[in-house]
Amino acid sequence: MARATWNGVVLAESEDTVVVEGNHYFPPDAVNQVYLAPSERHTQCHWKGTASYYDVVVEDMVNPAAAWYYPDPSPAARGITGRIAFWKGVKVEA
Repeated sequence: MARATWNGVVLAESEDTVVVEGNHYFPPDAVNQVYLAPSERHTQCHWKGTASYYDVVVEDMVNPAAAWYYPDPSPAARGITGRIAFWKGVKVEA
């Protein structure tokens, strides 16, 4: 089972993650959405497409753009459509 935590809070937990380039992509229903706030950040990956981001918010602490997802990835990355991954200090253990 993979688990994502930040500042002592479990952000996501699932046995159904997809690992791409070392990152665990969690299904949306395995992520505690109360800790995510939409971000204006977007980036482009040459093979996955355009990523959208969330800020991770725990109480009064904000980790900007610490979670990302691909709402409409390229055909090569369809397996991660809508799944959420973490970085920037979020601890992911499998």
